[in-house]
Amino acid sequence: MRLLRRLAQGLVVLFCVLYGGDYLSLRLRIPGHREQFGTVEVERFLAVRLKNRKTEYMPDEPLTRTCVHSLFPHFEDPPCWYLERHRREEIQIGQ
Repeated sequence: MRLLRRLAQGLVVLFCVLYGGDYLSLRLRIPGHREQFGTVEVERFLAVRLKNRKTEYMPDEPLTRTCVHSLFPHFEDPPCWYLERHRREEIQIGQ
């Protein structure tokens, strides 16, 4: 039981150090004057739920979203690596 508690505490400390280092790296532009923010074009689809329990997808205009060049989300923006892998966004409409 002690070992499990120490392991959990170690993981929490490791996460805090990693998140803090990621934030400082982004804030201070380490390494070498890198850009903090980027943009990714996201395809949007309206997902309309029909009465027969089917969903109809209608394309919407693409949206350019701001992202941060870091491992974790910061400044209320998602990381660019995540947004580039999830370029499709569904907006649920209806029931």
